[in-house]
Amino acid sequence: MTTTIDLASVRALYALPFPELLFRAQETHRRHQDPAGIQLCTLQSIKTGRCPEDCKYCPQSSRYSTGLEPEPLMETSSILSAAKAAREGGASRFCMGAAWREVRDGAQFDSVLATVKGVSDLGLEVCCTLGMLREDQAVRLKDAGCAVYNHNLDTSREFYPEIIGTRTYDDRLNTIAAVRRAGLQVCSGGIMGLGETEDDRLKLLVELASINPQPDSVPINALVPVPGTPLAENAKVDPFDFVRIIAIARILMPKTMVRLSAGRTEMSDELQALCFMAGANSIFLGEKLLTTPNPGRNDDFALMNRLGLHPLAASPSTLAAQGESVAVAESGCGCG
Repeated sequence: MTTTIDLASVRALYALPFPELLFRAQETHRRHQDPAGIQLCTLQSIKTGRCPEDCKYCPQSSRYSTGLEPEPLMETSSILSAAKAAREGGASRFCMGAAWREVRDGAQFDSVLATVKGVSDLGLEVCCTLGMLREDQAVRLKDAGCAVYNHNLDTSREFYPEIIGTRTYDDRLNTIAAVRRAGLQVCSGGIMGLGETEDDRLKLLVELASINPQPDSVPINALVPVPGTPLAENAKVDPFDFVRIIAIARILMPKTMVRLSAGRTEMSDELQALCFMAGANSIFLGEKLLTTPNPGRNDDFALMNRLGLHPLAASPSTLAAQGESVAVAESGCGCG
């Protein structure tokens, strides 16, 4: 955005009566989005566990005893099989996550690049989340067929040191800037329920909305407390507070895909419906998000049918940016 977002005005929005806030979010959503369209994504962990970072919410950190069995980088053929299954199951975007602190040049990154090309050739939008990376590495990802890079801010700048000590807030912003300079779309969001205050949540949204240009997608996660992590006993986020955050995200970032992400297994159908009303228009399909549970595909489609929602097809402009023709995007290879 070209103008500074006033935190005081965001606080005033958040304090509106719940129906009024949802009404304003719906108005914004209808002006800029398909009000009944949902982007369907699948997230695959391609390298699991033994991460050297100390993120207090993460079962993949090598610093915590969570019972998670580490797994090496998957072979390209296995990932392509998972991507084909995701496409056949209705996903239009395939996201690959590796438990790395940062991308390092070498055989493993070369393998990821080959995998990205293979997934792109399937007609899927390709997203990667591999930790910190340089601009030249981001360019290589784009050249291989990656369209989107995910790198979450997680929380506000002020609260961030309480959750992560092995990488700074500016490290994350620098990666986002490198990704954008390379011509990739940016996916960046946060987690509710880390122990943050209401103001921390609003400051996170202000930070995200102030990125110029704004992120193309913003995942909003509810913490999934994992035994063995320092946040295992954290309380759940109040459902109405969660919906308010979705609504504020939609109002501040009208053209962004707002993704209802981790924590959906603990959400009722009614709560998810409120989130969609507030402006969420993307979810992950599949029974697992990296290492934590996710609703089953059949449950998601059943809820969408009950609400009269439909899947969004893979974006022709996104596929074109990763080297695919518009004809492939329109051929039904995605979820359309």
